[in-house]
Amino acid sequence: MADVIEIKVPDVGGVASIDVVEVLIKPGDTVALEQTIATLETDKASMELPASAGGTVQQVHIKPGDKVAEGSLVATVLVNGAEAVPAKPEEPAQKPATPAPAIQEQSAPVKIPEPTKTPTTPPATAPVIDHSVSVTAHASPSVRLFARELGVDITKMMAGSGRKSRILKDDVKSFVKQVMSEGITQSSAGIPAIPAVDFSQFGEIETQKLSKIKRLTGQNLSRVWLNLPMVTYHEEADITEMEAFRVALNAEKAKDEVKITGLMFIIKALVAAMKQFPNFNASLSADGENLILKKYCNIGIAVDTPNGLVVPVLRNVDSKSVNQLATELAEKSDKARLGKLMPADMQGGCMTISSLGGIGGTAFTPIVNAPEVAILGVTRAKMQPVWNGKEFIPRLMLPLDLTYDHRVIDGAEGARFMAFIKQNLSDIRRLLL
Repeated sequence: MADVIEIKVPDVGGVASIDVVEVLIKPGDTVALEQTIATLETDKASMELPASAGGTVQQVHIKPGDKVAEGSLVATVLVNGAEAVPAKPEEPAQKPATPAPAIQEQSAPVKIPEPTKTPTTPPATAPVIDHSVSVTAHASPSVRLFARELGVDITKMMAGSGRKSRILKDDVKSFVKQVMSEGITQSSAGIPAIPAVDFSQFGEIETQKLSKIKRLTGQNLSRVWLNLPMVTYHEEADITEMEAFRVALNAEKAKDEVKITGLMFIIKALVAAMKQFPNFNASLSADGENLILKKYCNIGIAVDTPNGLVVPVLRNVDSKSVNQLATELAEKSDKARLGKLMPADMQGGCMTISSLGGIGGTAFTPIVNAPEVAILGVTRAKMQPVWNGKEFIPRLMLPLDLTYDHRVIDGAEGARFMAFIKQNLSDIRRLLL
């Protein structure tokens, strides 16, 4: 009937597999429009699913632990004022195949190491394979394409579960699942795993499960650490005049207006540097043979949340004012801490800023957020005596840390890039040029 509304998973930025963490409704409940009915979790953030219609819940089609995607049916709701319609008995669902892990745009393609054991058990009649002889994997073109999209070297899979040991999509998914469940404990270079330790023998312990965001962030950072030759360059910028200007601007604002932080000027200085040095606004192709130069400027800002570190992206920052950036960043930071960021809010970054200025520190070594080629770290500014040629004068100095992919950027270019940022922060009038 037209009065029975289907509530489905909305557009979440093309994520193929979303975990159902919590379901907050059951048949017979009354829900209001925009009421949260479930909590979903992607590899980057948790999000609340709002009801797209108000009324009486007739049937709930998901449960905690399920995997859903855009368009998946969540529940059917009888709109207020309509007669109840008996829900059709739910047909037994076939056991879903093990889903492939969602692929992050901001992650480098996964180079799958050869596992220590075969992921799927081949049929009893499968021939014994001599690994010393080059063997061609038997798989259809569509399966090969699927494997390439996941970054799987299909030649590492010697046998599948299909007819005559043909490799199927489920075999590729199982292969990926096994490698990801083992974690990145051994790379193709033969890095040994850290042995397990029973800490309870030394005293009382408590085990806490890591959030999905922290687990997948750790896997991504491990991949980056193993695959990118990274260099970190440290510098200090004199922001005495910039800070005085920022304080003056905020003094003119009303109490309810968003205040401007120093990060807004850092974003502007970074974008100006990326236009001057386009190699920083680029990514390497998957085969490492080409450099993809980007004509847009989107900046990711690392935000600390109760569930872990997330990176919302500010888009087209080169065309926005300092006030616009301050308002947008405040909104996205609030959404991040409440777990309401959508996957699309964290995609498409050109370069990331990781700021510890509100906490402290003098320097650190941020890890590049691949497939980006560089990341800018910021720590707390402090007053220092600076020699001007005649005497020491107090100046507010801001520590900056630039980590870059040495395959794309060499040391001289990295130093010039940082000098350009330093120059713009020391005299922000240059940003008008």
